[in-house]
Amino acid sequence: MTKNSFPEKRFRTIGIVTVVAVYFLILVGGIVRSTGSGMGCPDWPKCFGSWVPPTDVSQLPPDYLEVYKQKRIDKNERLAASLSKFGFTELAANIFAHPSQYIETEFNVTKTWIEYVNRLVGVLIGIFIFLTVVFSIPYLRKDKVVFYLAFTSFLVVGVQGWLGSIVVSTNLLPVTVTVHMALALVLIALLEYMLVRSQARSFVSRFNFSASTNMLLLIVTAITFVQILIGTQVREDVDVVAYMMNGTNRESWIEQLGRSFYIHRSFSIVLLALNGWLAYQLYKLKDNTMSLLCNWMLIVVGAEIAIGVVMAYFAIPPVLQPLHLVLATVLFGVQFFMIIIYNYASKGAPKKAIAAVR
Repeated sequence: MTKNSFPEKRFRTIGIVTVVAVYFLILVGGIVRSTGSGMGCPDWPKCFGSWVPPTDVSQLPPDYLEVYKQKRIDKNERLAASLSKFGFTELAANIFAHPSQYIETEFNVTKTWIEYVNRLVGVLIGIFIFLTVVFSIPYLRKDKVVFYLAFTSFLVVGVQGWLGSIVVSTNLLPVTVTVHMALALVLIALLEYMLVRSQARSFVSRFNFSASTNMLLLIVTAITFVQILIGTQVREDVDVVAYMMNGTNRESWIEQLGRSFYIHRSFSIVLLALNGWLAYQLYKLKDNTMSLLCNWMLIVVGAEIAIGVVMAYFAIPPVLQPLHLVLATVLFGVQFFMIIIYNYASKGAPKKAIAAVR
């Protein structure tokens, strides 16, 4: 492939579209959670036994509540048996110990279609990822790692789809939701690295490599990853409180949250300080690309903390919950992108990090 060839441009375009689509799916998923639509479709991959969901409860059998609850229980029994076979006995037991296992899901047309749109976006991303793999085939002659990254992303999406079915069958069991979020972040990282590596020749040595700055980038990004997972656990606690309070008295929900909320809140201060120090170190490089990324990083961190404060003191406004989640994943994406760019654009970076440039 020659520089800026059609295959390269096509691959870059589908890669960018896929990354944007993943973020859109995270936003839609946040809306699903904030509206309580996670069980809008009690089965998977179909919705109430149909590829196109019903629009009225009259389209369902009279005993649909028991029917779909029993289907979930039967599926979870098979899942638990498989987990026990591989030694995950405690996790298998938790599936049935969690009270959500036996909750009946009443039909709500709005929640059903919100969840259905979420699934449609997931299918769309699957198509984008498949095209990414196809369009990465020419890189087998130039840089096989790009193809393997695309193929691995495709496998991750497949696992995400399977895990989505488990999330539904276990009625949003907390551990499955957290793993689902973690894999979404892994997918973003894979796609970003794949994109930058495929365009490696566009980067030149612009500043000297610093092992300490690179380590700081890695630490800050890792902490953001952990903070997002803690936030996911807080969100799960909010769901439990909302269920106990039957969706009322939102102003008292914060007081009933567990230790995860206070860890998450305190951790945000540490994250703010680390991001500020990281930005200071990178601004000293006087590189336009890194400075722009630092600007976005600080803007997103500031917005995240501001939204978190509003949520804590103003009864967790539902409209802010998906926004808080998306901004957190955007922050992770920006930071991981900075790691890649820093290693490719640095003079004297480790050879493995810049091998694709040559």
